[in-house]
Amino acid sequence: MENKKLYKFIISLGIACFLFIALAKIYYHYNTYYSENTSFQDEKIYLNIPSGSGLDNLKKQISPFLKDSSTFFDAAIKTKYVLNIKAGKYEIKKGFSNNEILKSLKFNNIPVNVTFNNIERLENLASRVSKYIEADSTSLMQSFLDKDFLIQNNLNNHSVFAIFLPDTYEFYWNTNGDQFRDKMFKQFKLFWNSERVDKANSYGLNPLKVSILASIVQRETPKVDERPTISGVYYNRLKKRMRLQADPTVIYTIKKKNGFDTKIRRVLYKDLKIKSPYNTYQIKGLPPGPIYMPDLSSIESVLNLQDHKYLFFVADVKRPGYHIFANSLSQHNKNKRQYTSWLRKNKIKR
Repeated sequence: MENKKLYKFIISLGIACFLFIALAKIYYHYNTYYSENTSFQDEKIYLNIPSGSGLDNLKKQISPFLKDSSTFFDAAIKTKYVLNIKAGKYEIKKGFSNNEILKSLKFNNIPVNVTFNNIERLENLASRVSKYIEADSTSLMQSFLDKDFLIQNNLNNHSVFAIFLPDTYEFYWNTNGDQFRDKMFKQFKLFWNSERVDKANSYGLNPLKVSILASIVQRETPKVDERPTISGVYYNRLKKRMRLQADPTVIYTIKKKNGFDTKIRRVLYKDLKIKSPYNTYQIKGLPPGPIYMPDLSSIESVLNLQDHKYLFFVADVKRPGYHIFANSLSQHNKNKRQYTSWLRKNKIKR
């Protein structure tokens, strides 16, 4: 009888131990994978996981946002996520469990929109883009000026600026410099379809030259409706082998010499003598690269330039932003008087 009671006790104890262990495992499994494990107040946060991140870097990135980092890393180790930590930008919502966090980190790399326009130099572009993606400005510049890339695509340190068309583009945060550059060059080639190339060729230009000329046109006027007229003036001067004598190229030359923070409201006669491949008072034809990142309206204004006989223009003080055009130098000099008089009246010396 005693043996029978002992046997029943042992069986009951065994069942109790089994149930305890089973419940402990269930609790551990639930707590590790399915229990809420976020500690931030916002509805969601974003994590940027850098390329080449290991366990230590992941801990540094994610631990501040977790209630219990030990259960998260238990789950990360058991699911083997730590063996393949993926770089990118990831969304973690308030109330996520470890399982949901890991699912996001494994499969939901979020694209970012990269927007750029109104850029004066390649260095400014690199600085702007580095705010959106993982690549820093130094690595971006190295990619832009990579010798093999330039030679392979008939570009140089000046003309490569033309391949970046201002717009909004979608990238993954973990984009490196070469990936960014290559996608931009692909977009450049897509923009320059056969119809646009044929238009450029009909003026004796190519896509790079169109972009360079468009950059000058854009710096001449903010008025989109006037750009085809100014494009026509420069085209007429190119046809006649006249120097472009574009003041924006002189301003660019001064800034290149004295610093791009230099404020210039007036071009002086002494400035016209500065020797530079960008100074179109000194060189014939186009400068070696864009003096600004032309927007698409400026590029289209060159491709659809106005057919006229104007060779000169000067700012119209009665219509800010617009210009007065002339066929002859004598007429142009008459037109200039209203502008020089306005400069003197307003005491604009530089």
